[in-house]
Amino acid sequence: MRRTVTFSPAALAELLDALDWYETQEVDAAVRRIADNPIQFPAVHRDVRRARLRRFPYALFFRVGDRDVQVIACFHSNRDPRRWQRRV
Repeated sequence: MRRTVTFSPAALAELLDALDWYETQEVDAAVRRIADNPIQFPAVHRDVRRARLRRFPYALFFRVGDRDVQVIACFHSNRDPRRWQRRV
């Protein structure tokens, strides 16, 4: 028999804090990789490049400028890419 799993409010808050912390660490690492060498990432649409997060199904989509990098989307890999492509 499959059982229902519930979380107390305190346990749920701790879980969400932990997930936020790990996701933040992952995004920070991706941003550092982009800042160090943005050209290492593949161009996926016109001049937009994609940096996939390693442990989460998200990617950062960005454009490389002369002096900076502009992130235009942080997007879940299962969503329709036309949504972020409209930002280009």
